[in-house]
Amino acid sequence: MKLRSLRALVTTCLGTSCCLAAAAAAQSGAPADYPRKPVRLIVPFAPGGPVDVVARSIAPKMGEALGQQVLVDNRGGAGSAIGSELAAKAPPDGYTILMVSGSYVMNPAMVKKLPYDSVKDFAPVSLMAEVPSALVVHPVLPVRNVAELIALAKARPGELNYSSPGRGTLGHLAAALFSSMAGVKMVHVAYKGAGPALVDLIAGHVQLLFAALPGVVQQTRDGKVRMLAQTGKTRSASMPEVPTVIESGLPGFVVSSPFGLLAPAGTPRPIVDRVRNALLAALDDPAVGKRLLGLGAERVGSTPEEQEAQTRAEIAKWIKVTREAGIEPQ
Repeated sequence: MKLRSLRALVTTCLGTSCCLAAAAAAQSGAPADYPRKPVRLIVPFAPGGPVDVVARSIAPKMGEALGQQVLVDNRGGAGSAIGSELAAKAPPDGYTILMVSGSYVMNPAMVKKLPYDSVKDFAPVSLMAEVPSALVVHPVLPVRNVAELIALAKARPGELNYSSPGRGTLGHLAAALFSSMAGVKMVHVAYKGAGPALVDLIAGHVQLLFAALPGVVQQTRDGKVRMLAQTGKTRSASMPEVPTVIESGLPGFVVSSPFGLLAPAGTPRPIVDRVRNALLAALDDPAVGKRLLGLGAERVGSTPEEQEAQTRAEIAKWIKVTREAGIEPQ
């Protein structure tokens, strides 16, 4: 807005705080009445998975904070690339936001040509939670900690098989990073989903698996698998008795799935801040916090700048891991 028209607006409304607020909103580029309609939250996965569950946990509380509904829109496919592309090409008006997880920062390493730029085409809003993975083995494997697993793998190079939910998934790349850092050679067996990968571990067809912590807690407690370590920076509140891989002798080994919100690039910062504040309000809700804890998720809440820095660092990490492991993008 031009300075003259802005002065006219303020002069006309002189003495009223509401008009001064409207003038400030006009100067900043943020609509004073945002949001005027429901906000679409794109989840780039099918319903029922962990990302969808988290989205549906926070959406109602975010809606309360915004004064409009936040509607979850599942757009699964291509390892989250389909839904991410849809969000990248949406108008930057605050009415479309995207929930991302670990696949978002891994895709640049695994996909030769993504239909969007993972950094330039989005405006970061906030990290919301970190979901660590866990290293689990079949109970008959004669190891009870990470050091013993590394020793066994070195004594039997190429003989230990690890399952994963598929090529390029968190389980696949976590094992590749582990192999690189530990100096061991193991064989990757890819499955079509986390369920089959875990089922075959329990059946003894493979020896180990890196899986999202919430998905293997009950199997660990039932004795169907043995959890050697968890992969977060610190121990998870859901399994506080299990050490981290860092504690177990591999400094710097951290693998978690960062859940966060993005908006299309060009979304005005005041709108980004409004959405972020709504997210933080949702994360502070006791029921949401309990739900996240039940999923093994650690609450974060960050600035957009912190989220962008982590995104860049994670993308660089996984590109390095895949190149060192000889995994070519497709």
